[in-house]
Amino acid sequence: MAGLSGYNVCGIISKMANDDWLMELLRKYAQRIAAVLAGLMLLACQSVPITGRHQLVLISPEEEISLGDEAYKNTLKESKLSHDEASIALVRRVGLRIAAAADRPDYRWAFTLLENKTPNAFALPGGKVAVYTGILPITRDETGMAVVLGHEVAHALAHHGAERMSTGLLTEIGAVGVAAVLGGDAQTAKAVEAAFGVGVMLPFSRSHESEADHIGLHLMARAGYDPREAVTFWKRMEQAGQGTPPEFLSTHPSDEHRIQQIELWLPEVLPIYEKQAARSP
Repeated sequence: MAGLSGYNVCGIISKMANDDWLMELLRKYAQRIAAVLAGLMLLACQSVPITGRHQLVLISPEEEISLGDEAYKNTLKESKLSHDEASIALVRRVGLRIAAAADRPDYRWAFTLLENKTPNAFALPGGKVAVYTGILPITRDETGMAVVLGHEVAHALAHHGAERMSTGLLTEIGAVGVAAVLGGDAQTAKAVEAAFGVGVMLPFSRSHESEADHIGLHLMARAGYDPREAVTFWKRMEQAGQGTPPEFLSTHPSDEHRIQQIELWLPEVLPIYEKQAARSP
């Protein structure tokens, strides 16, 4: 897929849906199209580091990094950079330690602190990570920041952005294909689209968040940060986020569920941390 982004392909597919003769072609050759897509999915399957989960990524690594760089440039244009030198230094120091543990020297890692009261952070494909100042009262210290940056670096390491784009592309293709089989009825197509949106994308996002928590614990431990502090951090986040929607309406796991999962994973990562801590002077 090098040189052709998921967004471009989706645009092409949308135009195809407006052409009657192409819709007829889709109906006629539905089985062959399905076979081609199945072959494409086999070629694009890969495994997520640490968890080993199989994932589908239809975007080349080069294009993924390029898309992340472009999105990062846009973010910097539209956001206000923090001038708090101590906090900026903290974010970069912790970020570089976590990035070293991720062992992806091909990524152009960058850790930026943005002025925003929302307690949040996000990662872009290829290693660009932004932290909002609103999360600093919750992270409190270096280890708390390591929880956040371990989670965000995990998103980049696991190619979650590229996987989401690939899933969106297949959803577009699937919607067009189903519409073709059902005769292209507009109301049916909308129903299919809604079903894909609620039935696939939301649970898929929650699985990404949980996987990032899991990988993030490993990265924390490898970088010499105590992964047990993740429980403390998410309890603070839970207290700060009173009134959030229930888990089934959110793209993120509930804080309570998140804490339960982390506690189950701790025996897996504590030996890594203890070994790393023993090496430190």
